[in-house]
Amino acid sequence: MRQDLTHILQWIQSGSRVLDLGCADGEFLLQLQRDRQVDGLGLEIDANLINRGLAAGLNIIEQDLDGGLSNFPDKSFDTVVMAHALQAVRSPHLVLDEMLRIGSECIVTFPNFAHWRCRLYLGTRGRMPVSKFMPYTWYDTPNIHFCTVEDFEKLCVDRNIRILHRDMVGSERSGHRLARSWPNLFANTAIYHISR
Repeated sequence: MRQDLTHILQWIQSGSRVLDLGCADGEFLLQLQRDRQVDGLGLEIDANLINRGLAAGLNIIEQDLDGGLSNFPDKSFDTVVMAHALQAVRSPHLVLDEMLRIGSECIVTFPNFAHWRCRLYLGTRGRMPVSKFMPYTWYDTPNIHFCTVEDFEKLCVDRNIRILHRDMVGSERSGHRLARSWPNLFANTAIYHISR
């Protein structure tokens, strides 16, 4: 399982109601159900991934996040999770507003595009970075908004979003200390626990 997903387990209460946005095949939902006995629901757009999740006995429905979340009432979930999907939606600020409307708390993770390797790659090669972590070229990437730690925190200030906790994932064991000390430069992935 991806490192960002293992980090956010600490912020999800046992027995809570969880909505996982962009849940893929539901691997994380399955772990939450096993380890935390959550009442989980996933939203996904890819039919193949949905079918894999359904085959595993998960509750996953097909829904495009860019179409909004108006089918869910206010505060209908304890926690809404969106892991590595913020950069792929058309209007991240509106999706965040909807998440905070339907969830008491939310957890968001995203790749930090200000990581020193991204900066170095762009600065020395003059091209958008392609790596094991971000394997897409500029023209076929699902990432349409290149967000940094600083960008996200500014958005939270602008939209009156409270940051309850944050955690950063670095590249190696020692990279985690650097990522926590200088997140905009050394974090591969940013992890935020937020509320209104």
